[in-house]
Amino acid sequence: MTASLPPCPGCSSVYTYEMGPLLVCPECAHEWASSGEAVSPESVVRDSVGNVLTNGDTVTVVKDLKVKGSATSIKVGTKVRNIRLIDDPVDGHDIDCKVDGFGAMQLKSSVVKKA
Repeated sequence: MTASLPPCPGCSSVYTYEMGPLLVCPECAHEWASSGEAVSPESVVRDSVGNVLTNGDTVTVVKDLKVKGSATSIKVGTKVRNIRLIDDPVDGHDIDCKVDGFGAMQLKSSVVKKA
């Protein structure tokens, strides 16, 4: 660990670490931008209506989604809880989540709406 990282502003823990452009506290899960850098606007993920998404949000699917390898599809209105945003999206899939009845998968932010 380096002594140059500031303590967590939420709980004053000294065990902060860097994760990309953010500083993270492992004790309270608080994330914040390092004081020297600002988070770039490209790293902001927005849903289909323009709301900013963050890790842990609950979203609703806004259109039917066909799933490869499954006979059924994810229906409109399906709630997906506790999403995780992906730093390096693959083919536009920038949300990592678990969908009930389907398991772990990646979704595009353009097909969800913040609940």
